[in-house]
Amino acid sequence: MSDSVLVWIAIAVFLFWAMGAYNRLVRLRSQGLVAFAALEGSFKQYVSLVKENIPHTAEVHDGDDAGHGHDNSSAAWAGLAAAAEQFNASLKVAHAHPLNGPTTSALKTAFETLCLSWSRLQHLPPDLAGSALPATLQSQWEHIAFQTEIARTEFNRMVANYNDAISQFPALLLAWMFGFKPAQPI
Repeated sequence: MSDSVLVWIAIAVFLFWAMGAYNRLVRLRSQGLVAFAALEGSFKQYVSLVKENIPHTAEVHDGDDAGHGHDNSSAAWAGLAAAAEQFNASLKVAHAHPLNGPTTSALKTAFETLCLSWSRLQHLPPDLAGSALPATLQSQWEHIAFQTEIARTEFNRMVANYNDAISQFPALLLAWMFGFKPAQPI
C-alpha cells in the first residue's frame, strides 16, 4: 500500500510540474507577443513617416535621368519608398506570426533594408534646394529609432527568455509535445 501511495505522489508531482512548466512556456510566449506588439507600433511609425514625407518627384521618378543631383535624390526617395512598402508587407506578415523564426528573420532583413535606404538618402550631397532630408524629418526618424531600439531590445530579451525555456530539459519535452518553436530575434 505504501508503494502505491508513493507512485500516486510521484504522478501528482509530475503532473503539477508539467502544468507549471507548460504555464511558464505559455506565459513566456505571451510576453514575447506583447513585446512584439510594442515593437510593431514603433515599426509602423517608420512606415508612416516615409509615406507622409515622400516628395512628389519620388513617386513619379522613372529613372531616365540618373546622374543628376536632383534625380539622385528622387531615386533615393523612390528607393526609400520601395523599402518602406516591403517593410510594411513584412510587418503585416509578422503581425500574423510574430514569433515565427523565418517571418521575423524576413522582417529583420526588411528593417535593415529600410534603414540602409534611409542612410543612402541621408548621405546624399546637398543640391541647390538644400539637403535631401530636412532637419525636422531627420529628428523625427531619430526619435522613432530611439523608441524602436528600446522596444526591439525588450522583444529580443523576451525571445531569448522564451528560447531558453523551450530548450531546457525537461521542459523541452513539453515544448516538443505542444509545438513550441524557437523564435528569432529582430
